[in-house]
Amino acid sequence: MNVSISGHHISVTDAMNTAVREKLEKIERHFDQIQSIQVILSLDNSGASDGGKKSHKAEAIMRVSGQEMFVQAQDDDMYKAINEMTDKLERQVRKYKTRQQDKKTRATGRDSSYNNSEAADAASAM
Repeated sequence: MNVSISGHHISVTDAMNTAVREKLEKIERHFDQIQSIQVILSLDNSGASDGGKKSHKAEAIMRVSGQEMFVQAQDDDMYKAINEMTDKLERQVRKYKTRQQDKKTRATGRDSSYNNSEAADAASAM
């Protein structure tokens, strides 16, 4: 799995890098067909000049075979934003994995029911 972590208006510290990688390893344990993940950590200072809080944002773009998943989380604390981002990404991965498994079971279920109906038609014809 190729992981790219970058910062926008913020320098990515070793602690942030480690936190993101540890959280993404948890996702990789659930689903091993991930091709790449691009994480962008950013800081929005738009409200800070007039006494507002700085807003930290964590975004991730994950590529799996045939699909791209995008999540984004915003919080006052960067580590909370990272945790929220990985939780959202994990939910999307579980949903995608469930869909893939459902497609496989529906496909095999259709084939077996088709074969059973063919056998029943052949038996009734005799």
